[in-house]
Amino acid sequence: MRIGIVGCGGRMGRMLMREVLGTPGATLSGGTMRPGNPDLGRDLGTLAGLDPAGIVSTSDVDALFAASDAIIDFTTPAGTAAHAALAGRHSTALVVGTTGLSPDQQAAIDAAAKTAALVQAPNMSLGVNLLLALVEDVARTLGPDVWDIEIVEMHHRHKVDAPSGTALGLGRAAAAGRDVDLAAVSDRVRDGHTGAREAGHIGFATLRGGDVVGDHTVIFAAEGERIELTHKAGSRAIFARGAVRAAIWAGGKGPGLYSMRDVLGL
Repeated sequence: MRIGIVGCGGRMGRMLMREVLGTPGATLSGGTMRPGNPDLGRDLGTLAGLDPAGIVSTSDVDALFAASDAIIDFTTPAGTAAHAALAGRHSTALVVGTTGLSPDQQAAIDAAAKTAALVQAPNMSLGVNLLLALVEDVARTLGPDVWDIEIVEMHHRHKVDAPSGTALGLGRAAAAGRDVDLAAVSDRVRDGHTGAREAGHIGFATLRGGDVVGDHTVIFAAEGERIELTHKAGSRAIFARGAVRAAIWAGGKGPGLYSMRDVLGL
């Protein structure tokens, strides 16, 4: 299975390359970075902190898609939209871990899924995807007339989008459990004299600081009791493992837009 990494020079890109190089049955087909990056032309194994792999980084994204069975993308929304177009053109499987996409950028992913297998998820870890399933089930069981839902997330100081893609995914899972549209019941910001909490709404709180990889808690609160479902990520390695697993799974699938729940059979 030939797996390529776009944005291979970043922290996540290097971790993804380490995971591919250490996974039986997977071959690192290449890695790309932007023109002008000082690491262009470096051996990918060395870049990942391992022994030389005999293949160097380039800026030729089109060639990487042509040489790969699957590509993993944790780059930027604009970059991901462009990569989706290439996936559709080459019918190359694409695993998307990028969050914060605009409607137009999401439309590019949806269009590419007509001719290629795409796996898109706000979070690639097994634990978070189990949490998504649990949140949907609990929200379905606990009615909005008694139970309020609040979602709290914290990430490192460098994260640029809020709420996190995972927090929004948890919100969508809760909304699905209650058979409502998240956009219609979402409270993203509270400031000043907001009035009483509206029944049935799903609230979000965003924290940023330090080097936190990702903490997410979904709180179901009622009079006299509270249920909290929490996932804490201690290393980005969990995302890399899930992404490589998704790439291997997608390599044998026909065109379509899939989720990590499809990959994990949840």
